[in-house]
Amino acid sequence: MKNCWVSILSALILQLVCIQAHAEILTVAIAANLKYVFDDLAAEFKKETGIEAQSVLGASGKIATQVRNGAPFDVFLSADMEFPKALYEDGYAVTPPRPYAYGVLVLWTQKDIDLAQGVAGLVAPSVGKVAIANPKVAPFGRQALKALGYYQVRAAVEPKLVYGESITQVSQYVDSKAADVGFSAKSIVIAPETAGKGKWIEVPTESYEPIAQGMVLLKHGVQSNPEAARKFYGFVLSPKAREIFARYGYKLP
Repeated sequence: MKNCWVSILSALILQLVCIQAHAEILTVAIAANLKYVFDDLAAEFKKETGIEAQSVLGASGKIATQVRNGAPFDVFLSADMEFPKALYEDGYAVTPPRPYAYGVLVLWTQKDIDLAQGVAGLVAPSVGKVAIANPKVAPFGRQALKALGYYQVRAAVEPKLVYGESITQVSQYVDSKAADVGFSAKSIVIAPETAGKGKWIEVPTESYEPIAQGMVLLKHGVQSNPEAARKFYGFVLSPKAREIFARYGYKLP
């Protein structure tokens, strides 16, 4: 009988440990430009807290829609302030958006194309397809259109545009050479996984609006995993995280 109670108690303890371990796994929804930097953030966060953070990656607008439809995300790192602000105002987030970094727009090619003329040079006959992220859901795509307008080449370049679902798909177009040039994020082109592939130049910042990237603590995170979610929220604003963002080419607030 004693051995039976010991077995039952051991099973209960094991179940509690498993439940606690599951709760400690944080789900962070991230904008596509964070694809590579997030790995470093998650590794440092686990080193400091022992908590594992896993990511769900996509265009910011699509993530916002998923949150509204009940997706179990704990924290949202957007590529802009508007999508997280709307989630906060509608009760899906418990904190107003706070900028954690500023994204940097670049032109990137894997082909033998001269990028010296920058955005204005995209009108050249030698440039075929130009990839941008869908401006309806991806802030980097929205700012790419702003840059085309600034240089007064949008009408000429529009027939060349191919739209990716996010910066990730733009990267695939550029990497496969399905597009001659792509509007991407500096954090993508200087990441160890892609560094040295092709050529890139920064798009002058005066040609587009600052890409302030906002973070919110989501209602689901506070309800299901409050301690881990709040710790990660604080970590993203910490000096160590800022150092990681800077290493990937982001500007800091």
